[in-house]
Amino acid sequence: MLRNPSVGAVVFFVRDLARSVGWYRDALGLEPRLLQGHDQPFALATAGSIELVFIQRDEPAGRTPIVVFRLESGIYDVVAALAAKGVEIVMPVSETPDGGLSSDFLDADGHILSVYQPGNAPA
Repeated sequence: MLRNPSVGAVVFFVRDLARSVGWYRDALGLEPRLLQGHDQPFALATAGSIELVFIQRDEPAGRTPIVVFRLESGIYDVVAALAAKGVEIVMPVSETPDGGLSSDFLDADGHILSVYQPGNAPA
């Protein structure tokens, strides 16, 4: 199922996108770039081999960051296998702003984890 996964992204829900972009730029020296999603702007910043994703959303503290495991294919099979093991799926496979696919699920303590498959990968 998730054999040798790589962490492809860490997603942060932020209350003020511009403030967060400025902080990660000025405090950490990263170069966040603003992009337009399907329904709203979001930002990406690269930290080594991991993408940091910033989405403006009014979420309570502690709901993020979300670790996202990158898949090269088979997202539907992976999510079905997780569900078959009793894992609670909190967001079924759906399209991401960049045309990929993702799904969110909970670990044993209720932390949100996610799987992501790029849009050009076989489903």
